[in-house]
Amino acid sequence: QVELVESGGALVEAGESLRLSCVASGSIFKINAMGWFRQAPGRGRELVAHTTNGINGLQTTYGGSVKGRFTSSIDTDKNTMYLQMNNLRPEDTAVYSCNADISPLTDKWNSLRYWGQGTHVTVSS
Repeated sequence: QVELVESGGALVEAGESLRLSCVASGSIFKINAMGWFRQAPGRGRELVAHTTNGINGLQTTYGGSVKGRFTSSIDTDKNTMYLQMNNLRPEDTAVYSCNADISPLTDKWNSLRYWGQGTHVTVSS
């Protein structure tokens, strides 16, 4: 069994910073990719950042609206992904969720996708 747990969401003012964490735990053989997504009220899910862990190491792509303000990183020893969010704007208000493509110990040759429950970020103007 694999579980993802996000933390760090809060109410902040525009211009402030916040760091989110996503911890993967359980029967993990390898984390193949991790990503952050967000969903604002009344809107669809949006890519924030996505990192793959392949033969070329960790490679990250960002959604257009967060480029230059948000930075995603992964501590592979701790199976933890972080999202550093700087210069937050009211339009960044959303539920932020992480997902991970993981090969579990019980099925090392496959990669299964897991989702966390999400953490709320509210940015006031």
